[in-house]
Amino acid sequence: MATAHLTHEYPGELNDVPGWFWPLDHVLFSWFLERQERLDTRGDLLELGAYLGKSAILLGHRLRDGETLTVCDLFGAEPPDAANRAEAAKSYASLTRQAFERNYLAFHDTLPTIVQAPSSAVVDEVAPGSCRFVHIDASHLYEHVEGDIGAARELLGPDGIVVLDDFRSEHTPGVAVAAWEAVLNRGLRPVCLSSQKLYGTWGDPEPVREELLAALRGRDDIAVTVERAAGHRLVRTRARGKGLRPPSLPASRHPAPVPSIGAGRPEAAPVPGPAPQARPAARATRPSTGRDRARRLALDLLPPLVTRAVRRYRAAQRAKAGGAAGAVQSRP
Repeated sequence: MATAHLTHEYPGELNDVPGWFWPLDHVLFSWFLERQERLDTRGDLLELGAYLGKSAILLGHRLRDGETLTVCDLFGAEPPDAANRAEAAKSYASLTRQAFERNYLAFHDTLPTIVQAPSSAVVDEVAPGSCRFVHIDASHLYEHVEGDIGAARELLGPDGIVVLDDFRSEHTPGVAVAAWEAVLNRGLRPVCLSSQKLYGTWGDPEPVREELLAALRGRDDIAVTVERAAGHRLVRTRARGKGLRPPSLPASRHPAPVPSIGAGRPEAAPVPGPAPQARPAARATRPSTGRDRARRLALDLLPPLVTRAVRRYRAAQRAKAGGAAGAVQSRP
């Protein structure tokens, strides 16, 4: 789980919100949602499983007039069965509706529609075919994920996008089984894969897939490969290094204060320092001895981290000694 580095009550930026929503998926979420806006694809947004609001905040950033974001989560309410109770106690003990709402309102004026109930209740709260984007990130148990995928199929409009989280993590085999079962037997067509999420549709995947490939191949911070499995083209994406260019992210209404010199007073002009002292004469280089060579050999055989530390220490000692010598020379 990501750790929030907060010095005040509200998150100062999206990355301050704890969660498992990685930068590559920030890019992919934004790309799919921006494409829908460009094509004027209308519909609501839905998230099953919100945790503390990180991905919901981004979804809310992409809402247009007349559209609704619905978030469905237990938020600490009693899970529907013993297996779900054990899962909630292990992974989501810190989750509260109050924490979610506080985080969300740090970025938006109003809350989304909140359904505090098991994800199976969402079909009674959201109209069939009314959604253009559904993010499934609730239970990791096969029986629940299988039901969530069925709900997404019912609630998505034509060519809507569904995102399945944790489809390949080693600790979530139930999600993997439900995801690939949907691909093989329930008509779900993959569009692309990230390290954690499967993006798919029950519509025609080719137009959106080709546009995505063209967009990603123009980037040097995302690696793309295309593979085939069971008659499906699978676009696999991964971040290259740590220099992933982020999309436009929602701004917090409570940004962290920027440190200033003098607590808001005008910064004083720099005061000229004393004239530089003459450097002490360089010491004569003494001839290398067998002891010196042995020391160098020992340093070379040490692990690189230790070698660097020793060399930094010696350099600091030499600088300190040189500074002391200069101070002696500058006395009257």
